[in-house]
Amino acid sequence: MKTSLYTVTVPLFIKALGNLSSFIDKAVLHAENKKIDPGTLLESRLAPDMYPFARQIQLASDQAKSFAPRLNGSEPPSIPDTEKTVEDLKARIDKTIEILKAIKPSDVDGKEDAEVTLSYLPGKKLTGFDFATQLALPNFYFHITTAYAILRHNGVDLGKMDFIGGLSLTDAA
Repeated sequence: MKTSLYTVTVPLFIKALGNLSSFIDKAVLHAENKKIDPGTLLESRLAPDMYPFARQIQLASDQAKSFAPRLNGSEPPSIPDTEKTVEDLKARIDKTIEILKAIKPSDVDGKEDAEVTLSYLPGKKLTGFDFATQLALPNFYFHITTAYAILRHNGVDLGKMDFIGGLSLTDAA
């Protein structure tokens, strides 16, 4: 497969969001085993000045679903931040994955030199490539990693391979 801006962004967003959904499944199982309300994990955070678990998922979703529209200078699709349950969070992840699966390589490829402006950085711009590699992917993975760490901190049985997910392994020559 040829490496392109699309192949190093959209499929990675989809895979990591699927892994994130699996984190939630393990969190629910953990809560059932410990006889605690899984909803208590939604407000859990690593530090007082960090966002809680539910907000980490919302922000990862926002970063992923906004990537291609920002490259194209269009308005990202809106998903209101109204999730109150683990089921709501899983539905948000599913909706984000649906949005991402509708993105065609032609929506992203060739946009490496596009000007990307962000409302929270007035008067500044990034190229599409720099936006992808210096902001979109790192910010997305920051929120996925933080969600993972919050659950680990709360005793959920997650390991590195839960975070990495499946690999595209082939037989060695």
